[in-house]
Amino acid sequence: MSQLKHLDNSPPTPGKFKMDKSPYIHRLRWHGSLAKLTFWSFIFLGLILIFFFRSPSSNSLPSDPSRRSLRTYNWGGPAWEKRVRSSARVRSRHGMSVLVTGAAGFVGTHVSAALKRRGDGVLGLDCFNDYYDPSLKRARQALLERSGVFIVEGDINDSALLSKLFEVVAFTHVMHLAAQAGVRYAMENPGSYVHSNIAGLVNLLEVCKNANPQPAIVWASSSSVYGLNTKVPFSERDRTDQPASLYAATKKAGEEIAHTYNHIYGLSLTGLRFFTVYGPWGRPDMAYFFFTRDILKGQTIPIFEAANHGTVARDFTYIDDIVKGCLASLDTAEKSTGSGGKKKGPAQLRVFNLGNTSPVPVSDLVTILERLLKVKAKRNIMKLPRNGDVPFTHANISSAQRELGYKPTTDLQTGLKKFVRWYVSYYSGGKKASG
Repeated sequence: MSQLKHLDNSPPTPGKFKMDKSPYIHRLRWHGSLAKLTFWSFIFLGLILIFFFRSPSSNSLPSDPSRRSLRTYNWGGPAWEKRVRSSARVRSRHGMSVLVTGAAGFVGTHVSAALKRRGDGVLGLDCFNDYYDPSLKRARQALLERSGVFIVEGDINDSALLSKLFEVVAFTHVMHLAAQAGVRYAMENPGSYVHSNIAGLVNLLEVCKNANPQPAIVWASSSSVYGLNTKVPFSERDRTDQPASLYAATKKAGEEIAHTYNHIYGLSLTGLRFFTVYGPWGRPDMAYFFFTRDILKGQTIPIFEAANHGTVARDFTYIDDIVKGCLASLDTAEKSTGSGGKKKGPAQLRVFNLGNTSPVPVSDLVTILERLLKVKAKRNIMKLPRNGDVPFTHANISSAQRELGYKPTTDLQTGLKKFVRWYVSYYSGGKKASG
């Protein structure tokens, strides 16, 4: 479990990245916000209708791997309930009982471990789909089980399962991290994004608003909601009506849905917009991860550039800093004001950026990896594809600093060193990561 311990006191990244002001950036602006908002509203509606009309009945065999967990896992019974209660039992005086969805995911694993270490009750929920290698999720599950965190295998769209979990445990908080991730995959399997990021969120909120007492909810959004916005750094008050991908569109729709449940049912809701999270036990579909793999294998890696040779940069945020923001969001979340689906007063509603505030060009990321791996990368400079990727991300974290005490401390050089150490140990040591 040493990879899951907080790594504090790392020096901050010096300086700020200045974005190239190329003509390409100005061409990204989409004028006529009303027309665009109408367009995306029809897209959302169409996707939801397609999903619901094409979804197989609950008794039929699943045709989409992203849905299979809804009907293929067993749960219930005295022994199962005992494990659920034991995992969710609070062991500190002022602790909370937290349901963590997506607990076998990258962020979910780290957040669950951190909550458990400080004495909170933690129960995980994950469907273990195969968007990326499920064996990595199983290895994370094994880590959490050794620390006393039980992960229930199931789908957030399974209302009966969620209702049963709330019947067994009166959760005070929900950390909702389950989602279909990835910008490019949306072009291959758009239904999985509607299934998880919209339908799944609605199902979870429905169960939470009917719970008594209602839990406070913190859920993961994404910096992708800023889309083609060119004002930097990105502030929570900036426009988010210009999504550049289906993934971004579903995350934006999720925010609107959450706001509605807050207003109508009194659910306490905090949205967290993550900025390019990286670190040990990370996602294999992220650039820093597969760059490391391909550099070690001697394979060519793509380095994207914007039009007119513009810089592509990301606000890389180390996992330990993200975890601190997640825990602070839970700690400062106010109680929901509803009961049994009925609102009794205004409820807390917040959105925070969690980033590092220091965007780094992707080419610099590769240079750092070359130095750490002691291998020269074979670079292939390519134009940024029109698949939803944006030229840059840059977080304004002043709200999180003020209200959460959020302060990122890990620069990219330090964070990548920790990631590379884990990667080499995990993949060359029989997939058994050590300190």
